Amino acid sequence: MNNSSGNTIYTEVAAFNVDDRLRRMEPVKKSRQYLVGVIANLSSVAVGTCLGWTSPVGPKLENKDQTPLPDMLPSDSSESAWISSIIAIGALIAPFGAGILTDKIGRKWTLLSSIIFFIAAYIMLMVNGSPEILIGARFVQGLGVGVVMTAQPMYVGEISTDDCRGALGSFMQLFIVSGILYVYAIGPYVSYMALQWACIVVPVIFAGAFFFMPESPYYYIQKGKKREAINALKFLRGQSDEGVATEMAEIQTSVEESMKTKGSVIDLFKNVGNRKALIISAGLIAFQQLSGINVVLFNAQTIFQDANTGLEPAVATILIGVVQVVSSGITPLIADRLGRKPILLVSGIVMSIGLVTLGAFFYIKSTGDDVSTIGWLPVTALIVYNIVYCTGFGPLPWAVLGEMFPGNVKGIASSLVASTCWILGFLVTFTYPSLKVLGPHVAFFLYGGFCVAAFLFVLFIVMETKGLSLQQIQDKLNGK
Repeated sequence: MNNSSGNTIYTEVAAFNVDDRLRRMEPVKKSRQYLVGVIANLSSVAVGTCLGWTSPVGPKLENKDQTPLPDMLPSDSSESAWISSIIAIGALIAPFGAGILTDKIGRKWTLLSSIIFFIAAYIMLMVNGSPEILIGARFVQGLGVGVVMTAQPMYVGEISTDDCRGALGSFMQLFIVSGILYVYAIGPYVSYMALQWACIVVPVIFAGAFFFMPESPYYYIQKGKKREAINALKFLRGQSDEGVATEMAEIQTSVEESMKTKGSVIDLFKNVGNRKALIISAGLIAFQQLSGINVVLFNAQTIFQDANTGLEPAVATILIGVVQVVSSGITPLIADRLGRKPILLVSGIVMSIGLVTLGAFFYIKSTGDDVSTIGWLPVTALIVYNIVYCTGFGPLPWAVLGEMFPGNVKGIASSLVASTCWILGFLVTFTYPSLKVLGPHVAFFLYGGFCVAAFLFVLFIVMETKGLSLQQIQDKLNGK
């Protein structure tokens, strides 16, 4: 086999010389890539356990019989804010290292490395100590979250066929909210320590299953490992050497084109296509966070306690978690049929309606008026908000990120976009207690306004990628 590097299509694939009719007789087994996508997204379940962790743990910290921090006062909002929000600091730092690792050791091994942070964090959380230990553990959780949210979209985007990439890319949100529901459902009914054991199981299962999955064929081609790339693609497509020949030739051409120049941060801004891709990807991620989703996820039980709806806060929170999972399960079914842009447009405008409605409830309550007759409104508003978030602005920005950038800048771009996500995630979460002092309605009106801006951004800036190959997306971005 000829393993020399060059700009010609490698000998093995060219030697197949199989006509299109024969290849059509060997169809792609989509079940293979769905299997790999599901297993890769078990890492997203681990992310979800971290994001939902504070909702059941927050009330425990304020209960003298359950708290691991007996010396922490319930009124210490500063420490509570740091425990809730510092995960975002870890998540914005990690992508810079993770982006480099995806090009050095591969997408697969970078994603697997996230378990180190998750397991270490939950071990730290089992140590009954000071608020500083909990804050440190949440920071370490954030490092794991940042690694997953950098490497996983890259991996899934590169193992998928054009007609499955939207569905597989949207799996991340489905599995994240599954992890959130997991801790929502378990957390209120078990001890603090038992919850940590329940959470640590998730990354262990992920590592055990994902260890046996293939590396991205794109990464193998970047490293000149053409035989390994063929074997990976054969596994992913369920085909023979002859069956994957055409796709391997396309991958080779795409990678060689993108690797002609070594990518850098400057290339993200100098190249027109990269600049457009960065604006679209970073903009979608920014509005995802400015919608206030992390405030809702981290403080679900507290929000329902403040609303005093008459429904048990833990039950209302579980209900929201169920809605998130069911809604997120819809996106893989429609993303490649309806397209990304229409779904995002509906998501943005309906999220704003849900948040403004929730803000209106808290405003009426703050005036002293009787809200007993509309006690159902907060739960309904958050259900509507979560349904459209989980079908649109939750999963699709990550799906778009995985398909927007050429290989030579994909790692750098993913790092910058993921960090943008968590910078804003931290600011939104950390400032919520201060906004809450002015009245919860102030925060929810503000988040609703950002959702209106998100609608306009999608309408005028975001391009549709439904049904396009990765190379066709690059051609469209560059005006070819």
